[in-house]
Formats: sequence, structure tokens, C-alpha cells
Amino acid sequence: MNDLSPMAFWVTSSLKILVIFSALLGVVAFMTLVERRISAFIQDRRGPNRVGPFGILQPVADGIKNILKEETMPATANRTFFVLAPALAIVPAVITIAVVPFAAPLVTPWGTVGMIIADIPIGILYILALASLGVYGLFLAGWASNNKYAFLGGVRSASQMVSYEVALGLSIIPVLMLTGNVTLTEMVWQQQQMGFWFVFPLSLAFGLFVISAFAETNRLPFDLPEAESELVTGYHTEYSSMKFSMFFIAEYSHILTAAALMATLFLGGWSIPFWSGDHLFWYEGMLISGFTQAGEPVAADPAWWVTPLTFLSFALKTAFFVLVFMWVRWTLPRFRYDQVMHLGWKVMLPIALGYVMVLAATILVLDQIGVEGFLFGAVLTAMSALATGIFVFVVDQDRLITGAAVAGTEREVRSPVRNAKRPALEGSSRGASGS
Repeated sequence: MNDLSPMAFWVTSSLKILVIFSALLGVVAFMTLVERRISAFIQDRRGPNRVGPFGILQPVADGIKNILKEETMPATANRTFFVLAPALAIVPAVITIAVVPFAAPLVTPWGTVGMIIADIPIGILYILALASLGVYGLFLAGWASNNKYAFLGGVRSASQMVSYEVALGLSIIPVLMLTGNVTLTEMVWQQQQMGFWFVFPLSLAFGLFVISAFAETNRLPFDLPEAESELVTGYHTEYSSMKFSMFFIAEYSHILTAAALMATLFLGGWSIPFWSGDHLFWYEGMLISGFTQAGEPVAADPAWWVTPLTFLSFALKTAFFVLVFMWVRWTLPRFRYDQVMHLGWKVMLPIALGYVMVLAATILVLDQIGVEGFLFGAVLTAMSALATGIFVFVVDQDRLITGAAVAGTEREVRSPVRNAKRPALEGSSRGASGS
């Protein structure tokens, strides 16, 4: 929705596409530097510090190196699909950001420009559909390489994507219950009007979404498709040069999109907390800031500086979740494959289904008795806090969250090897008899 002329709409849309996708690729490149510096800090190292001041030009050097490296093609690989796989991985990862609003609408002399590339009415469904296509690139890379390790990595990526995409979709349903819409701009607006970020009334959904996002992006502790200790480097074992880099560009683009979604769905998006000056929304062709007690829309008169302020708010929230992705990678060990499947199907799926049912019943009861506004959010917050506590401290049962070896959780290990009596060595038997 906008009040621009057709020519102004095309010009502004072209500029947004050019700027956003260029910025996305630049941010992805420097995310590699940030992660290397974070890993160096955690491991008590210096990290990249040779190329440019403080190593800031290291991503440029890495890009030049990958462009100039020799392209390899396995003799037994399927050449067509081997070349196509990196493109199938990177394209969905890059274009999913198109439906994420990143700032409040910008007021210009030519009209109001929405700070989103495509405010389409299928918002979150568009992201889920395209994100699920990315696994085709990974699976095809493993199969086309004609390498057993690469193929196992491709199979793992497909099974992991299927397993956690179910829980990911179910974790979004509570957000749709509260907003009644699938567009991301509507989700930001509803959080502004409720006075609650959804992370509070939907805390368990937020937790399930974060866990599923780690699995969807193949990040530790869910990086089983790569698992260098088992599969060399997994599905991209046979790739080199820019084809190899394209898989990492896709991975970091997925991380950036997942972080932006967490900020939008659960932290109010570009909304600045404790301030109503950024409450802007299109309603029946008019930009409004809210409604009166009688339900009449209040026309908004935003200043141009609101847009950069809200963009800064969105960028900080997104950067926080990107930092969480990187910190977890260099902190937690990798799951076993059976643990990954157990968590996805036997823990995440039933918990997500049960939470959706309980939340739906709670919302229905609150609507029937006429609870609205702050009290509505407070009741949902209490219910979700209780559900989150049950998930963490009861359902887990000290298996995944607190680890396998903690005080008070001793389990009997039944192993025929452990209880078998080993025959004494010949030398030791002679020494014993001689003594």
C-alpha cells in the first residue's frame, strides 16, 4: 500500500532492490569476519588482523582468493547438476529477505515509501516456501558429486530440513493467531497496538522457533550435513572456488533472514520500545498511527527522521540474533544424529502441537469473557511462561538441555563388553606366578 505515482513507485522499488540486495551481500561478506573474530575471542586468539586496519579487509581478500582459485570438476560427477546446485542453494536464501519490513515508512515529496521490497499478502508463507527450496541445492550437490561422504551430507540435510520445518511452521501458528494475518507489516503493527512484544505472550513459540531456525540453517549444534569429523565437509566436499563460496553465502544469508524474522515476529520488528511515535500503518489507503476509543482511525503525520531511527532499532535486534547464532556455534558441541531426529520428532513436534492447542483454548476463553489489551497479553504471558518451564525442566528430563552426565541422573549402562571378564595377558600371568 502506498500513495506514490506509478513512475515514483517503479523508481523507488528499483532503488530498494538495488540497495537492499547489495547491502545484503556486503553484510554477509563481513559476517564471516565477525564470526572469525568472535571465535578468536572465545578461543583466546587474535583472529584476522593482517589485511587492512584491524583485519577489516579480510572478506575482500577472501573473495579475491575464491575468484582466482582453480575450479575443480570430479570426473564422475553429473556436470549439469553439479554446477546448478550452488545456484539452487543461494537464490532462495537471498530473495527471502524481500518481504521483511526493515523500517517505518519514509515520507518524501513524492509520497510515502514503504521500507520493504514487496509487501505481498502472503508474507510469511512466501518465506517458508522459498526457505524449503534451499535444501534442493544441498541435496543435489551431494548427489551430483558422486561422492559417498557428500551424498550422506545431502541426505542428512534433506532429513533435517523436513524434520524441523514442521516444528518451525507450528511455532509460527501462535503468531498468526494473535495477528490474524500473514503479512509481516501487520505483525509489527499488532505488537505495537498490543503494547507487548510477542516474545512475552508467546515465549514457548519463540523458543521453538529459535531451535528450529538453528536446525534449518545447519548451524551448530545441528551442522550434521557438514560434520567434518564424520563426512570430510559433507555435501560440498567436492566443491572449490566460487562454487564453494556460494554455499557459505547461502548459509549466512539464511542466518541473516532467520535473525530478521526473529526480530520481526517476536521483538516488534522495527518498532522502538516505549515510544509511540513510530506507530505507522496503512489502513484503507490512509497512513494511520492508531485508533480512537470509538474505533476511528487517527491519521499519522510522521517525520522523515523516524525512518532511520526505526531502521537502527531493527538492525540492532537483528544483529543481536546474528551474534547469538555465532556464539552458540563456538560454545556448544555437535549433537549426534539420533539426538537431532529425537529432538525434532519426539520432543519439538508434540510440544508444538500441544502448545498450539492450549494457546488456542486460552485465547478463545479470553475472547469469550471480554479480556482485552494489556490484561490479555499478561494472561498469555503467564500461560506461556508456565508452558516454557514445563518444556525446559520436565519434558527434557536432563537429556538434551543439561547434558547426559549430571548429578542425580545416573543411569545403568548395560553393555556386554563392560561386564565381560578379560583374560590375563600371558606376560602378566608369568610375572604373577614367578612372584
